[in-house]
Amino acid sequence: MNRRLKKILIVLVSLYVIVFVALYFLQEKMIFLPESLPQDYSYSFPGNFEEINLKTQDGAKLNALHFKVENPKGVILYFHGNAGDLSRWGIVVQNFVEMHYDVLVMDYRTYGKSTGKLSQKALYSDAQLFYDELLKNYAEDEIVVYGRSLGTTFATYIASKNHPKQLLLEAPFYGLDEVASERFPIYPVNWFLRFNFPTYQYLKEVSCPIAIFHGTDDVVVNFENSEKLSKIKTKGKLTFISILGGTHHNLGDFEIYKRSIDTIL
Repeated sequence: MNRRLKKILIVLVSLYVIVFVALYFLQEKMIFLPESLPQDYSYSFPGNFEEINLKTQDGAKLNALHFKVENPKGVILYFHGNAGDLSRWGIVVQNFVEMHYDVLVMDYRTYGKSTGKLSQKALYSDAQLFYDELLKNYAEDEIVVYGRSLGTTFATYIASKNHPKQLLLEAPFYGLDEVASERFPIYPVNWFLRFNFPTYQYLKEVSCPIAIFHGTDDVVVNFENSEKLSKIKTKGKLTFISILGGTHHNLGDFEIYKRSIDTIL
């Protein structure tokens, strides 16, 4: 082996190791994309809503918005996507408020006004905390659980551990380890990933009706994730709505999505 080839190999190995170390130590920053809000931030939305702050056993404070309408058809527990905070997601959920549903949407730890240390166990526990909060005023057969992108794993977990009326998943991932492996195929991410979010495992245990929506042109969470999820044998009836030409951010623009949501809700 000549000297030049040795130098090239050393450089390649060094780059591999550097990226490996970065993936291991910076995985939290690479996975989560929170935007923070000042604690005194004042939300402004049309209609009637209440700001809620729940404390967790480990001392975190979780911020949420509860939108309310007169004589609601039910309530939607909405788990939002990765980027942004409630100042944005409060606008997104207005579609469901206009459909005459109450909506409860929370910010995850480190998002918006929410505080606390991120961990997979804590995030799932936080989701259950808000489901329990709804049970104080709603029957389970009035609760629809909706997850979008990152939020689909929390929504699926909640539906697997409880008995809501319906589970709706928008652009879900099979498991975060699968997404990570697609993006970093030359690294053994399954060995060191602290947030594997195994959505597929929880989906097997969901007994309520399930609807999955996914765009065929989604480059953030590949369409194949939902195809694989749709083949899982679930306890509740699963309907898979593929949206031709849909991306990760525009499913609400498609008539098939609107019609399907109207039919379900």
